Amino acid sequence: MLVTEEVCRLQEVKVLSPTAILGYGFPDASFQRGLSMQPDAIAVDAGSTDPGPHYLGSGKSFTDRLAVKRDLLRMIEAALAQRIPLLIGSAGGAGAKPHLDWCAEIIAECLTELGQTAQVAIIAADQDVGDILHALHEQRISPLGPVFPLTEAHITESTHVVAQMGTEPILQALDAGAEIILAGRCYDPAVFAAVPIRAGLPESLALHMGKILECAAIAATPGSGSDCMLGVIDQDGFVLEPMNPDRSCTVTSVAAHTLYEKSDPRFLPGPGGVLDLSECQFQALDGRRVRVSGTTFQADATYRVKLEGARQVGFRTISIAGVRSPDFIASLDAILETTRSAVFANFEDIDPADATLLFHCYGRDGVMGPLEPKRDAVPHEIGLVIEVTAQTQALADTLCAFARSTLLHLGYPGRQSTAGNLAFPYSPSDVALGSVFAFSLYHLMQVDDPLAPFPIEYRLMGDLHEIG
Repeated sequence: MLVTEEVCRLQEVKVLSPTAILGYGFPDASFQRGLSMQPDAIAVDAGSTDPGPHYLGSGKSFTDRLAVKRDLLRMIEAALAQRIPLLIGSAGGAGAKPHLDWCAEIIAECLTELGQTAQVAIIAADQDVGDILHALHEQRISPLGPVFPLTEAHITESTHVVAQMGTEPILQALDAGAEIILAGRCYDPAVFAAVPIRAGLPESLALHMGKILECAAIAATPGSGSDCMLGVIDQDGFVLEPMNPDRSCTVTSVAAHTLYEKSDPRFLPGPGGVLDLSECQFQALDGRRVRVSGTTFQADATYRVKLEGARQVGFRTISIAGVRSPDFIASLDAILETTRSAVFANFEDIDPADATLLFHCYGRDGVMGPLEPKRDAVPHEIGLVIEVTAQTQALADTLCAFARSTLLHLGYPGRQSTAGNLAFPYSPSDVALGSVFAFSLYHLMQVDDPLAPFPIEYRLMGDLHEIG
């Protein structure tokens, strides 16, 4: 059992965060410096919804397997050598069963290559469709922000649905003596906060520290998601220190990161309650360390977890081209609308609901679209992405090819050259991207027991011949 009764009585706990996302890498020198500080746990976030719904829907990871294994080899070796727990949240990127299995397989490989064994707790986050439908009918599900009204179809058509666990299942795994904890979809701060909470330190401070540590050295200056950060927490506050001597934590960098990904500067909601940052204080201890205090926690009257689901909505094909002709750029909107009309005029039997044709004009409004405040500025060149989404891959391919060829040769007023309107950087010019997914659930669900939705499986993994 790694987290002993002695550790549970500690007045100070150190948590090492090697990298912002498992697979993003970290310098060995920074990691070794962090280990020299004798941390009580190594924790890492492995996932996010930031890359969109595709990875949850498809069951694939947005991080590279070799990169994840490289990071895990070093983390596992260090954690076992120092007899401290390694905690991994949102395994495989989206934290559903395929992601959890994928990451568990890598952990097993790492342990075997290291000639080690370890007790691994695998915490599932997948939710049963029947249970979610039951919660919907009992009106225990509410929208998270301005999202669509939830229907039964959204639930039943989802390829994967996960709930975002809090610290409770992780604490249970620590109590059971797990040396490595691999959690499915997880509240980002939870794996960083669990060991301090188990040691009797304030939940509010532990979660706030976890909120910053989950991004590792991004909260330093200069910031990096591929470098190490150490958090040291006590009863009254916590101290953040980057492990790379070329980086520093400042009051500005840490306070700014506290506001990261928050709709309200005062409150940070999570499973079971809300962090209140209204009285939070930041103090520079020296040129590299910042102490944070004053954070409080407001428990919710009912415990709620965030649901995330994704369903397939079609197939996508794109074509990338460059435009540098001034007369083309001057008539861009009219040209694109003419192309759109020509495409659907040639495929009159296609229901407009079954296909979409989009043009992304980088250099003008490709990032912000209609919200771009400088849309009337005339660029000297445009990076054009033609995007088609349709009910089948074959239809998406056909429509994209027709849009691309139409646009390539389209005549327009003032045209000076007939050699072609577009420059293609790649051959083939069209790329079939496969399945398209959309978030089908982005809601909150009330639960009676914060442990019940997250079953834990314990496995002895690694080089089992060593104990045979």
